[in-house]
Amino acid sequence: MSALAEKRYHLVGVAGVGMSALAQVLLAQGADVSGSDRFHDRGEEMEVLRKLARAGLKLTPQDGSGVVPGTEAVVVSTAIEDDNPDRLRAVELGVPVVHRAEMLACLAAGRKLVAVTGTSGKSTVAGMIGWIFECLGLDPTVVNGGALVDWRSEYRIGNVRVGRADVWVLEADESDRSLLKFQPDWAVVTNVSKDHFELDDVRVLFKKFAAQVDRGIVCGSGVADLLRETEGEALPRTLELVEEVFVPEPEAGFSSFWYKGLTFRCPLIGRHNAENAFAAVVLCDRFGLDLAAVRNALSSFRGIERRLEPAGGARGVSVVDDYAHNPAKIQAAWQAVAALHGRVLGVWRPHGYAPLRNMFHELADAFSAVCRPDDRLFILPVFYSGGTADQSISSGDLVAKLRERGVRAYVVRDYDMLLHELASECRAGDCVICMGARDPYLPVFSRRLVATLGSL
Repeated sequence: MSALAEKRYHLVGVAGVGMSALAQVLLAQGADVSGSDRFHDRGEEMEVLRKLARAGLKLTPQDGSGVVPGTEAVVVSTAIEDDNPDRLRAVELGVPVVHRAEMLACLAAGRKLVAVTGTSGKSTVAGMIGWIFECLGLDPTVVNGGALVDWRSEYRIGNVRVGRADVWVLEADESDRSLLKFQPDWAVVTNVSKDHFELDDVRVLFKKFAAQVDRGIVCGSGVADLLRETEGEALPRTLELVEEVFVPEPEAGFSSFWYKGLTFRCPLIGRHNAENAFAAVVLCDRFGLDLAAVRNALSSFRGIERRLEPAGGARGVSVVDDYAHNPAKIQAAWQAVAALHGRVLGVWRPHGYAPLRNMFHELADAFSAVCRPDDRLFILPVFYSGGTADQSISSGDLVAKLRERGVRAYVVRDYDMLLHELASECRAGDCVICMGARDPYLPVFSRRLVATLGSL
C-alpha cells in the first residue's frame, strides 16, 4: 500500500495546471484529496474540475471549510495570497502549508528523475520525453505543464501519466523559482531569456539549478556557455553539459533534423519545435535508449494542448490555439503559422498586469518583428483572476506603442466584440492564432470562432 494511502491533503487553486497535476498524482497513490478554486466559487463550469471530481477529488468552496482537523498538509502555489481563507484556516488548525513544488519534490525523491526547464519549450520537451519513454516501455510517471493530445480523454486531463516504474519526468517551473526544489539525475534546459525576471536574475537562477543536477544537463543552443560563465556556485566537475549541434532538415509541415546519422521527424510545425524535439532526442540518447526506437516514437507524437494546436477551420480560414505569453513564444508561434499561411490574424491576451509591465518593451519588439503589413493583431484586456495587483498598465498602452511602429493592432473590449471583428475580417487563406496563458476561455473561444465562421 502507498505511504500516502488515506492521508488527507487539501489543494488550493486546484484547477490550475500545476495543482491539477499534483492532485492526480496524489489520488493515484491513494491519498484522500480535497481542493478549492475561485473559478468553481464563481459558478464557472470547468472540464478540469469535472475530471478531477471523477477521479475522486472532493471539491469544496474556497472559504476554509475544506481544511479540517487531521489534514496532512494544505498545498498552495505562489499565486495563493497569505490571506486566502483556506490558508488562514490551515494556520488556525496548525496544519502545515506546503508549496506545490515542495510536495512534488517529496513525491519524486529517490526516483530516477528527469527535470525539464527553460524559459520556453519545457512543456513540449517534457511531453516528448514522457511520450518516448512510454512508447519504449519505461512506464514513467510524467508530470507536465501541458496536456498531451494523446493522453487526453473524457476521463483524463492529459498533463499527468502515473507509471509503476521509478522513472519520473517533470516540468520544473522557473517563474516562481520552484525549480530549485528538485535535484534530478538528468535535466534539460531549453533556453534562457527574460520572462518573469530580469535576464541577469534568470541566468543566476538556472546556474543554481544546474549545480543541483546529479549526472548531466542537455542544453539548448548557447545554454552551456551561459551556465559556465554566470557568476555563482561552481558547477560540479562530474556534471556533464551536453550541447549538440542542431542540424535542421526543412520539410513542410514537419520538424526534421539529423542526429547521429538518422533523420528524426515529428509532426509539429516551426523551427522551435524542431529544436524541442532535438533536445528530447539527445536526452533519450544520454539515457541509453535505442535511437531507432526513439525516432519511431517521436514520429507518433501529436503534440501538447494549446501549443500550436489546430482548433479547426471553416471557409478557408484556419484557427490555431497557442499558450504563447512571452516575447520568445509569441515570435516562435507567429512565425510558424506565417510560414504556412497567408495573412495572420493574431489574438493575444496578457496573462497579468505584472508580466505586461515587466515585458512591455520586449513584447512591443516581438510583435513589431513578426507582424507583416497585411497581418492584424487584436489584444484583449489583461486577464485578472483576483488578488492584489497594480493595474496602472493596460492592453491599450501596448496597442498604442505598436501603432507608433506601424503595426495594425487593436484593443477589443471582450470576446463578443472580438468574435464580431474576426468574423468580419477573416477571408480564405487567413490563419487566426489565439495566444495567451491563464485564461481558460481562450481555447473555448477558438472553437467558438470556428463554429461561427462555419455558420456564415
